[in-house]
Amino acid sequence: MIAVVASYGWQTINNMIQREETNVPERITATDAPSEEREFEMGLRPQKLNEFIGQDDLKENLSIFIEAAKKRNEPIEHVMLYGNPGLGKTTLAHIIANEMGSQIRITSGPALERVGDLAAILSNLGRGDVLFIDEIHRMNKTIEEVLYPAMEDYALDIIVGKGPTARTLRLNLERFTLIGATTRLSLLSGPLRDRFGVTHHLNFYEEQDIEKILARSAAILKVEIDPQATNLLASRARRTPRIANRLLRRVRDFAQVRGNGRVDEKQCHAALKMLDIDQVGLDQTDRRILATIIEKFNGGPVGLSTIAAATQEEIETVEEVHEPYLIQVGFLARTPRGRVVTPHGYKHLSIDPPIQPLL
Repeated sequence: MIAVVASYGWQTINNMIQREETNVPERITATDAPSEEREFEMGLRPQKLNEFIGQDDLKENLSIFIEAAKKRNEPIEHVMLYGNPGLGKTTLAHIIANEMGSQIRITSGPALERVGDLAAILSNLGRGDVLFIDEIHRMNKTIEEVLYPAMEDYALDIIVGKGPTARTLRLNLERFTLIGATTRLSLLSGPLRDRFGVTHHLNFYEEQDIEKILARSAAILKVEIDPQATNLLASRARRTPRIANRLLRRVRDFAQVRGNGRVDEKQCHAALKMLDIDQVGLDQTDRRILATIIEKFNGGPVGLSTIAAATQEEIETVEEVHEPYLIQVGFLARTPRGRVVTPHGYKHLSIDPPIQPLL
């Protein structure tokens, strides 16, 4: 127990316990992934850049940076990857390490609670190793300042002692690559953002790319699936690979229990109906948000905190999980006065929009 607390810190352990005690039911279309699903995803992740499907511009740029670093026999520059959850930031971090022939060390912003945590990780990195920090925007500001000289000068400044007797001890580090991943780039301080040599944004995927990802995952999982079923799953996966793979798992289970194990279009339709996922990938919570804005606030504009209170969801959940996709499909719009349901949103819920749109 002491070793676990030393590794993660009391706050992280308490958060884990609270999540366990809350026992919140799993949302199929949630873009975050619990630990057991992350282990499952490891088996589906591509290991090389040419195996990665989608994000073509990003792949081309990364391939040039990686090839140039190899020719100079240097570690690749520090990389920042940002975008919505489930789009492949962690996968790309592993791919960069594999392409460079380097070891990768994985941690997250909330897990780095003390300067000693970061110092222990950095001092154990070898030349060219990759340190991947997920949710880097949630990193403690004190630790962030310690990271500056590590990224820039490959040195670690540690203050020893307190008061008048305090002194600074500088430890030299091996040249390493820091890869940061975040869903909220705006929350990173300017000095930290400026120290990343490569910054890339991951976009939502096109449906044809999601179909290729599903076909690849089905082959790895040894799931027989018809092209029509693959197309149906791709259309409801919210243009996100993590959700697509999660739907594939659920439909596979349905086909094994209710059918002969083969996923066809009929089985797929029945499974998605049971999961309450509609034609464009909205789940019950997404539709409740739209319906609440329409029924209680005349379609908006309405503030985010008011939406969260009315739907009994957390503000961060509405803003980071539901809102991005609702905006992406054109059902919700942000205005200076608040969120507004668009005519497309009304149509999707089979409700007549107001004569004068509020946009």
